[in-house]
Amino acid sequence: MSKKHPVIAITGSSGAGTSTVKNAFNHIFLNVGANPVIIEGDSYHRYDRDEMKRVMEKKERIGNKYFSHFG
Repeated sequence: MSKKHPVIAITGSSGAGTSTVKNAFNHIFLNVGANPVIIEGDSYHRYDRDEMKRVMEKKERIGNKYFSHFG
């Protein structure tokens, strides 16, 4: 990341409006002549379904109530 090539990350839960914010940024970038590269991250998770189930069961056994698919 640099002043010439900034990175803007937009995160949020499903339905939180991240697509609306992304579209607003895209509109701004196009108005100022910028050429943004957009990488969707909605489906990026650390574990697949089966591994997530195993890890969640393990975390519950050791008392970790705050575990999520983000790590």
